[in-house]
Amino acid sequence: MSSTLQDRTIVVFGGTSGIGLAAARQAMAAGAKVVVVGSHAEGAERVAAENGFAGWRAADVTRPETIAAGLADLRRVDHLVLLAGTFVAGKILEAEVDHLKRAFDERIWAAVHALRALGDRLARDGSVTLVSGALADRPNAHGTAVLAAASAAMEALARGLALELAPVRVNTLSPGTTDTPLLARTLGANRDAYVAALTERLPQRRLGTAEEAGAAVVFLMSNGFMTGETLHVDGGARLV
Repeated sequence: MSSTLQDRTIVVFGGTSGIGLAAARQAMAAGAKVVVVGSHAEGAERVAAENGFAGWRAADVTRPETIAAGLADLRRVDHLVLLAGTFVAGKILEAEVDHLKRAFDERIWAAVHALRALGDRLARDGSVTLVSGALADRPNAHGTAVLAAASAAMEALARGLALELAPVRVNTLSPGTTDTPLLARTLGANRDAYVAALTERLPQRRLGTAEEAGAAVVFLMSNGFMTGETLHVDGGARLV
């Protein structure tokens, strides 16, 4: 694995925290030159300095011009990882439509704009890793219908792009509930009760870690025969 990523340039959107940061650290440990992209310049610069990454960028993934600006000076990208996105929740009869649209803007359209911005600077022997999530398979009645649709759409997008962009490989990571800062921000004071109830049902009796999901991202980048696939790292959540 280390020889596969040695000296390769990897760009990780969402690489300043959670799964993205774990993946970035592991890729760097494997010899890659890692550029992390965060939503805020100050935070991205700090994380890059603390971890010794090759560089950092700031971009709002809902604004195509900031994506293009962040990628403009990169001569070549070997692996593009798109993990940015917030937890967009709201019932369709109640929430503002512009808020719900953000689920697709942060995922489908952000991926489209990043790929268009890179163009032929994305290495033909490289890869793209997208992110979906457990909601793609197990939606619920708590205001996540649109987010579930966006997550499922990412998996379909990856399969289509695996053909359209070939030989560039395109895969999707589908993590289950993972112990990250996003989970804490999303659930707030309800986090502990939610986690306790969930872990009772999961076969592994615990949440996944950012490091475990990050390792799956590194695998998808490293395995040269993996394309058009969705890799589930969910502790068996789809089985229960």
